[in-house]
Amino acid sequence: MTSAVTIVEGNRQRGKAAYALFALLLAYILSFIDRNVMAVLIGPIREDFAISDFQYSLLHGLAFSMFYIFLGLPIARLADRGSRKWVITIGVLFWSLMTCLCGVTRTFTSLFVMRMGVGIGEAALSPPAYSLLSDYFSPESLPRAMAVYTLGITIGGGLAYIIGGGVYQYFTEYGALTVPLFGELRPWQTTFIVVGLPGFGLVILLGLMAEPVRRDHVATGASGYSVMEVGAHLRSHWQAYGSLIMGVSLLSILGYGTMAWYPEFLVRSHGMSRAEAGASFGMIFIVAGSIGTLLGGFSAKPLLDRGYIDASMRLIMWIALLWLLPATLGPLSGDGEWALWSAVPIVFFLNSYFALAISALQNITPNRMRAQVSALMLFMTNLFGLAIGPSAVAAITDFVFASDAALARSLSLLPLIICPLAAASLGWGLKYYRLALSASVDETGA
Repeated sequence: MTSAVTIVEGNRQRGKAAYALFALLLAYILSFIDRNVMAVLIGPIREDFAISDFQYSLLHGLAFSMFYIFLGLPIARLADRGSRKWVITIGVLFWSLMTCLCGVTRTFTSLFVMRMGVGIGEAALSPPAYSLLSDYFSPESLPRAMAVYTLGITIGGGLAYIIGGGVYQYFTEYGALTVPLFGELRPWQTTFIVVGLPGFGLVILLGLMAEPVRRDHVATGASGYSVMEVGAHLRSHWQAYGSLIMGVSLLSILGYGTMAWYPEFLVRSHGMSRAEAGASFGMIFIVAGSIGTLLGGFSAKPLLDRGYIDASMRLIMWIALLWLLPATLGPLSGDGEWALWSAVPIVFFLNSYFALAISALQNITPNRMRAQVSALMLFMTNLFGLAIGPSAVAAITDFVFASDAALARSLSLLPLIICPLAAASLGWGLKYYRLALSASVDETGA
């Protein structure tokens, strides 16, 4: 009888874990659709507001990232102390509303403010989600669960290009949409509304998700660790955390810069329509990016089985080195078809490292610090990636080459700087990561 009850309870817990992973994956997909749809709307937004590439990049990156970055830490602390499920649910509701409101803006300033609102809402997703999944899945299963969750980047990012380009093309060809109180909307404005609406339905699914029991709640108390204790833990292993977070943050500059500008490069350098560039790059992003995400997450276990306890971090270092060649040569392709084929390895490596980074971070961090430390990593990756990545490409185009037609060279120059620096940071930190991992095992007895 006891055995049967245990089996039933185990199946129930696995079912709850699978549902949570599915709901969080949908939320992550939607978050990347809503944040990245601007990548296929560069031309019409620039034209309506009469702005440069660099000014547009402020809308795409800085506006979104300002509060997304800085609110991540207090929201994560709230999640470590309370219900992670409801923090996430309220965040989804808020960013969906802000995305829809992006579609009724009439000025650069108002669009900037609404993009800030999208960032505020999305700040409530990933740190609580990482913590929640780490309680649903064992340390051995966590890299694979994180890889599935991280598919939201590739699926959502790809759908942003496909749906964004398709919706924009539809309303360009068949006429503008008129909304009560706001009047006639431009096709790019309608695109924001269309991609924002599904979030209101997702809120219901998230509300049905169960909050898992925290595995170390007895040891640390219901309120978790104090800020001072979190700071002390980070200082005691600063080389491990610093090298990991810095390496991933540098790679995020290249990743977000590529995501923001590669479709526009296809339009400018190879004469593709926005719908064609969005659909083509979006499909590559979904297929190659998803394969990269899954292989990245699932590749850690074979190395772990061979005795490489630093497998996750070691793999990120290799990815940084392998990413360099296609990222440099791809934008220099003289033919549109080759430019698309070159995007396959670029997107593969762009999406293969982050699940590994999440798992590496969780494995050296005590349970009730995980959301806060994850928020710290997201703070840095988004400060570098979201705030700097799109603007870095635009700044090179506007201020170094001083020509919109030089976008391809800007995209090609960035990896020559980023990839070696990231690999060096990660390589330097490997021994310190192993020490931090050993200390974590000793403290927990796992």
